[in-house]
Amino acid sequence: MFLAKATFKTLVASAPLISIDIIVENDKQEILLGKRLNKPAQGYWFVPGGRVYKNESLESAFQRIAESELGSPLAIAKADFMNVYQHFYKDSFVDEHVSTHYVVLAYKVKSNLESLVLNSQHESYKWFSVEEALNSDLVHNYTKDYLNF
Repeated sequence: MFLAKATFKTLVASAPLISIDIIVENDKQEILLGKRLNKPAQGYWFVPGGRVYKNESLESAFQRIAESELGSPLAIAKADFMNVYQHFYKDSFVDEHVSTHYVVLAYKVKSNLESLVLNSQHESYKWFSVEEALNSDLVHNYTKDYLNF
């Protein structure tokens, strides 16, 4: 369910959001990251992801997020569940003064995605070696948490 901005602002200000992050690893053991255009984490390289809508199954949310973020309808059944994480931001995309709290379900999937479709969330995509990502100040710390496996 897509909410009106005013309603969503109230939700973000009042409750945690449930989201799915997808850690895409290719055959070279590189991780796919997108450079974020929107708050929170604006300007950082981050894994693809998005929130789960009300009345949406995790399977449907995973497929929708993969399609939206990557242009490919990946199936949750082919992904490995990593862990539950919490992300806290001082801002949000609805208001720089409204903090965001995500409860994140992280999944890792093996894929050599070659034709990526940019969406309004990302300026560009790039494959990073784990070492390169861990050593970059432009890769968000929450993304680095996924790479300590």
